[in-house]
Parts: sequence; C-alpha cells; structure tokens
Amino acid sequence: MLGMIRLIKNSFIGICGGALLAGIFAWTVQADIYLYKDKDGVSHFTNVPTSSKYRLFMRTGYPKTRKFYSTSKYDHHISEASALYGVSFHLLKALIKAESDFNPQAVSKKGAMGLMQLMPKNVKSFKIKDPYNPRENIMGGTFYLKKMLNRFNGKVPLALAAYNAGPDVVDQHQSIPPIQETKDYVQRVLRFYKVFNQG
Repeated sequence: MLGMIRLIKNSFIGICGGALLAGIFAWTVQADIYLYKDKDGVSHFTNVPTSSKYRLFMRTGYPKTRKFYSTSKYDHHISEASALYGVSFHLLKALIKAESDFNPQAVSKKGAMGLMQLMPKNVKSFKIKDPYNPRENIMGGTFYLKKMLNRFNGKVPLALAAYNAGPDVVDQHQSIPPIQETKDYVQRVLRFYKVFNQG
C-alpha cells in the first residue's frame, strides 16, 4: 500500500511539476530551470536555486535571472560609436538587443563577452582592456561590424551573418550561410532594427 501511495504521489508530482515548469517558463520569459528531489521523492523546480542540492534540469540559453536591462542606458555610447564609424544607431541597438539583451555582463557558451558579445580573439585584436566595459565593448563591436559592412559592400544581412558566423563562411556561400542559428540571428536583428527604427 505504501509503495502504491508513493507511486501515485510521484505521478501527481510529475503532473504538477510539468504544470509548474510551464508556469516558470511563462513567468521568467525563458530562464534555466533547476530541479531538486527531496527525501520523499518530491520534485522541486525553480529558476533561482537557493541550495546546492538543486541541479540544472533544462537550459534555454537565456540569462539565468529575470532581471531586465534598460534599452536606453547606453544610447550615448551607441551614438558615439555610430557617429565615429558611420554605422546606423538603430542597427547597433538592434544588434546589442539580439546579442545580449543589453546585459553588459553577458557571456555566451562560446566565450563571447559583453553587450556586443565580442569573442576573445577580437578583444585581443582590438586591444580592448575590459570587454565588460559598455563603452569599450560597443566601440569594439561597432568597429568589427563596420569591417563586415565594408567587406560585404554595405549589405546589412551579409554583414550580420558574418558578425555571427564569421566572414569566411559568408564568403564561401556568397550569401547567408545555411546555418539555422545564423539565419535566425539575422532575422532577429533585422526585426529589432525595424522596431527601433520606427521608434
């Protein structure tokens, strides 16, 4: 009887856990989900683990907190970079939105850093002292985007694809490469660009 009760209990928890998980997704606008099973076999889900007993259950690739970052806090740096390198202010802002969602401390799985997600090799090449410094990051990222725009004759979609996947891959295909992540990325930046441009 005890085993049956526990089985029913675990099944109930599984159902409730699924509902709770869906609720967490809706509430956090996508965040990593952690799971902890207590001594009674009860599953506990959270997006903010409060104990080392929690283990990663599902990763979504988005920041682990629900913190929202200002979309206008760095406008003065973006304006400066836009004027210096002749790159659209709204395009830069759209790229930052897509890359880091305006989180200056963002780090990708591949090691890209800061607002414009600069790769370590570019940080070194551009002689950036602190990739998490908003101004330095934006200046470095804008410099690189300008190089991509020049390389691909001002064609924004190709420049964005190169920013994401690397210029050699774009050269190889002479178009946006058939990489789903890159295709999604270009569309996402262009969508944000349209939104910011409409103001």
